[in-house]
Amino acid sequence: MAYVLISSLFTYICILLAVAFFTLLERKGLSYMQIRKGPNKVGFAGLPQPLADAFKLLAKEIAKPSMANRLPYFIAPMFSFFLALLLWQLYPSIYSLGYFKSGILFFLCVSGLNVYGTLLAGWSSNSKYALLGSLRAIAQTISYEVSMALVLLFPLFLIGTFSFIEVQEGQSNLWLAFIMIPVALIWLVTCVAETNRAPFDFAEGESELVSGFNIEYGSAGFALIFLAEYANILVMSLFSSVIFFGGSSMVFFSSDFMFMIKVLFFAFAFIWVRGSYPRFRYDLLMSLTWKGFLPVALSFLLMMLVLSYLLYF
Repeated sequence: MAYVLISSLFTYICILLAVAFFTLLERKGLSYMQIRKGPNKVGFAGLPQPLADAFKLLAKEIAKPSMANRLPYFIAPMFSFFLALLLWQLYPSIYSLGYFKSGILFFLCVSGLNVYGTLLAGWSSNSKYALLGSLRAIAQTISYEVSMALVLLFPLFLIGTFSFIEVQEGQSNLWLAFIMIPVALIWLVTCVAETNRAPFDFAEGESELVSGFNIEYGSAGFALIFLAEYANILVMSLFSSVIFFGGSSMVFFSSDFMFMIKVLFFAFAFIWVRGSYPRFRYDLLMSLTWKGFLPVALSFLLMMLVLSYLLYF
């Protein structure tokens, strides 16, 4: 029991460090895309900047708006952070503490709960900007999580398992992304929307909602909200690598090294997209998900069911 607790604590510390330095990677990456330097004053080349930011946020006084609902206001950031760490229990590795036979179902359940943290933060702040941001997040989540669940059915039908580890091992000869390129692209765009990232960051639209659902948060609450967001970016990059790019066909490198490279590539893709595209109009996202992703996912799913039926008989 003590070993499990120590191992879990070490894992979460590593996740928090990874999230902290991913924020530095994002700031550096965006700055060079925009032909500027980014953080370079704190320490050597700005490397301690994430630690300085964390210390600054955690050292600030925790203030509450006078009209906010006290208990939900403080619970919302902790709830979002807890769900983000919970998804990391699905990390597909031989060093994981537990083996989830139905890991994909667990992923769908936890990711479906993510919107409640945003909703709770927006409603409890008792601010019109925060409430509008949280309502946007609800509609956005309903729109893309339907197609996301359908996309997850493709690897399940091809490999026949709910386990991330078995999905990864089932791609030792051929990546699933090569079999279903349109479905993989739908998944990648859905991951960007899942994490509330540009160009789908409607819950935090600065131009019309000031800062969106987190406008009334500062200090530790603000830090927990953004730790949860960046932890979700890394875990969605990890699941993208597992589901569609799981196996390693590179014989000169270890599978762990290749897995790390793939996760870093997808994590950097989030930054790349943010630096390349402006924010969409809200009605365009609704049209994209309901009129674009959903019919395409259903059509491909029907085609796969027909092919499976014909091959079986």
